[in-house]
Amino acid sequence: MTLENVVPWGRNLEEYREMFRLSDKDLQSNILGCGDGPSSFNAEVTKLRCNVISIDPIYQFTKDEIGQRIDETSSVVIKQLQEHEDDYVWKKIKSVDALVSIRLNAMRDFLEDYEDGKKENRYIHQELPRLSFDDESFDLVLSSHFLFLYSEHLDLQFHIDAILEMCRVARQEVRIFPIYDLYNQKSQHIEAVMERLLKQGFQAKIVKTDYEFQKGANEMLKIKKRLCDISKPSKL
Repeated sequence: MTLENVVPWGRNLEEYREMFRLSDKDLQSNILGCGDGPSSFNAEVTKLRCNVISIDPIYQFTKDEIGQRIDETSSVVIKQLQEHEDDYVWKKIKSVDALVSIRLNAMRDFLEDYEDGKKENRYIHQELPRLSFDDESFDLVLSSHFLFLYSEHLDLQFHIDAILEMCRVARQEVRIFPIYDLYNQKSQHIEAVMERLLKQGFQAKIVKTDYEFQKGANEMLKIKKRLCDISKPSKL
């Protein structure tokens, strides 16, 4: 990975709450964020004295390098948003200017927290589909705007490998948002992924969320480990 291929774009805690339907109880759990990038989620959750680790390949770079890349790419992103305004829902976020302000503030908060977070092992340079953590290291594992969104670039096998790896390190749940691709269509991989999860013994369902900015993209995939059938007598 080279920084020249990265377009940093960060989201905040309020958006994470809506995307993943995160309750206060959820935030008190041990959380892993996969592909958090320059979002302020980790910084804000840490201020609440909760536990979160974020992984992303961008964390191999320094604060100054990431900050410079944000400066280099922001104008390009703004222009793309202006050219494709009809692809988005301007309801809670009223305009391109309002969106840019939210994103830049989130990335500023990330940069202010980044060096402390690196020292505290809250920002770790890793990437799916392979994680270094032990089985069931986290209560809740999240993935925002990576899996399914880039279905044209990441094939079905990558999605299966990445999601099963997230399930491996999750004690309770995995949540993935959105399930739509870059063309505002439901991902071509979603049905096959859900079928594979069922065969592997997981419960997977699509859940409506309180967040819709990309038109139609207001659902997440929620995955739980299937509980044993308690109606069957145990063998002593």
